[in-house]
Amino acid sequence: MVMAETHSSEAGQRPSHRPVNRGAWGVVVLLFLFFTLNFADKAAIGLGSHQIREDLGLTASQYGLLSSAFFWLFAIGAVVLTAALRKISYTWGAGLLMISWVVTMLPLTVQTSFSVLLACRIALGFFEGPAHALCQSIVADRFSPEKRATAGAVVNAGSSVGPLIAAPVLTWVILSWSWHAAFAVLAALGTLWVIAWFWYTEKLPFKRSHEPTVDGDSKVEDPNGNIVVPFRRLLTLQAFWGLVLLSFAGYLVSSLKVAWLPAYMNEGLGYSAGSVGTLVTLPYFAAVVVLLSAALLSGRLLRKGHSSNVARGYVTGGYLLAGGVSMIMFTQLQPGPLQLVLVIAAFAVNSVATSVAFAGASDFLPARQRVAFFGCIIAAYSVAGIVAPYGLGRIVDHAPTAAQGYSTGFMFVGIIVCIFGVVGGLMLNPEKAKARLVQLTAEYAAEEARPA
Repeated sequence: MVMAETHSSEAGQRPSHRPVNRGAWGVVVLLFLFFTLNFADKAAIGLGSHQIREDLGLTASQYGLLSSAFFWLFAIGAVVLTAALRKISYTWGAGLLMISWVVTMLPLTVQTSFSVLLACRIALGFFEGPAHALCQSIVADRFSPEKRATAGAVVNAGSSVGPLIAAPVLTWVILSWSWHAAFAVLAALGTLWVIAWFWYTEKLPFKRSHEPTVDGDSKVEDPNGNIVVPFRRLLTLQAFWGLVLLSFAGYLVSSLKVAWLPAYMNEGLGYSAGSVGTLVTLPYFAAVVVLLSAALLSGRLLRKGHSSNVARGYVTGGYLLAGGVSMIMFTQLQPGPLQLVLVIAAFAVNSVATSVAFAGASDFLPARQRVAFFGCIIAAYSVAGIVAPYGLGRIVDHAPTAAQGYSTGFMFVGIIVCIFGVVGGLMLNPEKAKARLVQLTAEYAAEEARPA
């Protein structure tokens, strides 16, 4: 039977070494493929940017607007749909999300207009909003703290493997046929995933427990009779805002990597369109290595007795700082091998925050409140996806040359990533957050016991 996490596993306690069966890891593999498709469809727009801009006659600003449109309703979807998904099983939640993605891609498989393309990207963003919260909640419920970051990292590796596979394959599809054919391929793969998901998960005890949930300020008791604080009070924790800063910095890098990295390599660094299809895979390949290394390092630090502040916050902040410094440095160099190495390093750190740092949040959060909490984090960091692609497009349009515009834009982003990485890493302290939750629980219990 797939084992759910118990409330006895607390941050700061000695890790429990309970076994995790193959069924749980099978779910991880399917969620990894889920994330792979999730990010492959994001990469399709970037890989087809040249054809799309020529086909629809778009300026860099208009293309940036199109890229950012994915995130216009992303935050709303993250909050609204995560709340809805708490009412149904995780099996149906993940399946329905993938079906929705396929539907939003179907209009793009044929000749279309800018307005239809824009509407489909907005709708796709809405339905992809809760994906990360859902996946991380499933992982957190099935793995102990010392294994949680690794399992989550395997799932999140799909965010790099998706574009890594998509870059050469979809580039070939786009150059051989058109950018419409790329979306036809993605829609077909999404359909196959839905079939595989329901075939596999219906064999597992994968229904959500029928425990009460926390809505707004309602009072909820866990199975042991302990009062869980109202959800809004979780958002006052310092760790919440630390996680916001870390994930925001990571998503600045993610959104620009998906939307602008292929164009930057082509227009800013002078590589041919064919070469870009290969070169753009390098940061994604490096991101898988970085993500898994960060997760293994985090788990190892916990097993060695280090605090989760070090294992989660410092590790995430350190990786983001290294990426931000690399980004600043590559904007100051001429195109060449050293600059390419720094570009790869800068764009390889984006997923650490949404795996290692999110595992830190799972260390102190009440299990039933994780999905909603993660949904709020996602809503906050999705702002990066709205602002960054459009902002970079504006900078490129108003620069003397495209290369200068890219350098200016990426330098600013690198500085922000460094600052947010350091501050967020210091603020994400799961032990401190757990202690604060205990205090809030006591205060809330006293308020409830007080005569009206």
